[in-house]
Amino acid sequence: MTIDSLELGPIRPPSEASSLLLRVTRNCSWNRCKFCHIYKGKRFELRPVADIKQEILAVKAIQDRLNEAAAKAGGVEAAAVSILNNPLSETHFNVALWLYHGGTSAFLQDANTLIMPTPDLVEVIKFLKKTLPSITSYGRSKTAAKKKLEELKALHEAGLDRLHIGLESGYDPILEYMDKGVTAAAHIVGGKKVVESGISLSEYVLLGLGGKKMWREHATETARVLNEIQGADFIRARTLTIKEGMPLYDEVKSGQFIRATDEEIVAEEKLLIENLDCKSYFISDHITNLLQEIEGQLPEDKEKMLAVIDRFQSLSAEERQNFRLGRRIGIYAALDDLGDPGKHGLVEQAVAKVAKDGKVDEEILYSLMERFI
Repeated sequence: MTIDSLELGPIRPPSEASSLLLRVTRNCSWNRCKFCHIYKGKRFELRPVADIKQEILAVKAIQDRLNEAAAKAGGVEAAAVSILNNPLSETHFNVALWLYHGGTSAFLQDANTLIMPTPDLVEVIKFLKKTLPSITSYGRSKTAAKKKLEELKALHEAGLDRLHIGLESGYDPILEYMDKGVTAAAHIVGGKKVVESGISLSEYVLLGLGGKKMWREHATETARVLNEIQGADFIRARTLTIKEGMPLYDEVKSGQFIRATDEEIVAEEKLLIENLDCKSYFISDHITNLLQEIEGQLPEDKEKMLAVIDRFQSLSAEERQNFRLGRRIGIYAALDDLGDPGKHGLVEQAVAKVAKDGKVDEEILYSLMERFI
């Protein structure tokens, strides 16, 4: 294996944008969720530990050379920029980009590294820990629930700092309909085990997953599950976006699943936050979310977050539409941008181009969201 062969998986959480990506497993061990298209048609594989360790050594070799060059270049950032401007390979580029952003953390791909035999994953983490102080990964609630607490503790002691888990919903009928392969009870057991092990827990909620039919239950039951887990450090909101290649896409086309609009999803998010009674940091760190400024520490920042929603809902119908389109075409980042005459004028022109009888079709807004997944 050469230093040009470092494997990269297709995705990582936005919060891991500055992390070194290391592919420990290929694709998804479940791969049946109706709302996901990332791994469809791809076979799940466990990568050999020896191959993973060889890639870690390759990264370490590039890191060492860059650190040597840093003394002449005026620092690590300058040396990294030199490589980024003229990389010898994709691997060199990725390692240089990681070092440019601080080089402090690694994220283990793909969708569920917890599925690896615990001794193998411990070996990988310990080997990687010699180079990196912080290691995070994706995992599934059901896999965490099946692991013995001692296994999770061993992973934490080896150096696994955080697990990102797709809770998506805490309502069993939605989990069953979406073929998530887990129950609300297993979400709770898995989440509690991760917390007890000492591993930091980041739980993901998929706003809109109940569609028009089950949005209330989605909000209240998801809050209930998170309250039961109690120890999640982060609750990260995502908004359901549907595109061709997802099993859910065909059900939308047939009318079996009716999507919620942005405004309905905002009402759902409000109900979710109102029912949360846990000490977690709530964050909307994804571009698919309409109101990305909803963020804060629970419970003390709950009213501040709800005030953002109240502010949006108190706008006139025309201004809510203006903001929605402005967000989806990338002109607005937050509600405060409505007060920028230049940006507001640009969105007004966009509304005039696409609206029929003064109203922007929901399908246009949905299609704009699809660009980001």
